[in-house]
Amino acid sequence: MSQTADVDGMRLTMPVGWWVWKYDDSSFHRNQFQSLAGGSKAMDAVALASDGTLWLIELKDYRINRRSKPSSVYEEVAAKARATLAGLCVARVKANDPQEQRWAQDASDCIQIRIALQLAQRGQPSKLFPNVVDPADARDKLRKVLRPVDPRALCAVGDIATQNATLPWETSAIQT
Repeated sequence: MSQTADVDGMRLTMPVGWWVWKYDDSSFHRNQFQSLAGGSKAMDAVALASDGTLWLIELKDYRINRRSKPSSVYEEVAAKARATLAGLCVARVKANDPQEQRWAQDASDCIQIRIALQLAQRGQPSKLFPNVVDPADARDKLRKVLRPVDPRALCAVGDIATQNATLPWETSAIQT
């Protein structure tokens, strides 16, 4: 049976044999780790593939809301990846929730680390809603900042169908 995680109005459906953890909303991150060293952000989800690959997943939706942060989206993802990896190392021994501790241990036993950024933006940019990133060079910019962890980081920019063609899991909009 496939596992799912609901993240910011989107549903991630993992292939059979994978597990997924909405890490940035976990009890460990919110109650134990988030305030460390003045605060740390986290990737939206952590998934472990059946082949032992750990996936750190970040979703951004700029179709309606413009990016208001002055920093680069790529630098933000890199900082979140660093903080999430540190958090997973701590969670495997310090998480209060036994299930979260097991997931962190499984994540620590991975054989490979991959990072994916799913970024939705308007198909037709306007002056009010310009594109946040240029899809033509987004992958290269993401890979440059993440090279020490994942030199082949995935950057799926565009609509859901475009993202699904690029990623090993399926993404769908949550119907409210």
